[in-house]
Amino acid sequence: MQLWLLRHADAVSTAALDDARPLSEKGIQQARRVARFCKERGLQPSLILSSPFLRTEQTARTVAQALHAELISCAFLASGMLPEAAMEELRAYRRFETLLLVGHEPDLSALAGALLGTGKRGALRMRKAALAGLDIGSLTPGGARLDFLIPAKLMGKE
Repeated sequence: MQLWLLRHADAVSTAALDDARPLSEKGIQQARRVARFCKERGLQPSLILSSPFLRTEQTARTVAQALHAELISCAFLASGMLPEAAMEELRAYRRFETLLLVGHEPDLSALAGALLGTGKRGALRMRKAALAGLDIGSLTPGGARLDFLIPAKLMGKE
């Protein structure tokens, strides 16, 4: 299984509730850049799973529309996700060849680090709108290999 991780794009800094913060203008451009980058390189997920927070759903929707991919909002991807819980939840999606998760920091970095078996929090850092690809042998600590980690600024211009 290929597991791709996408941190949400840049969001406005304030809102009544954290989960209601929308993408900023910069974030909208970043999300479009990621979508175009994936489309131009044939990075086609079988399914996209997104945190239910507004900024992640907006990022995921932009990519899903460009790639004509199915998008599902998943509560387990909300901010504060623990790597062990995510690995358990992901077992239900093993039938998909390529899965794209759109989520938050430090959650995505912690998940990637756990899957790579780094044993250290902070070994990986996902910047806003960064895309990482892992080849998953097993959904256990150390059961993956990092294929790529690309920050949005290296994905070209809008």
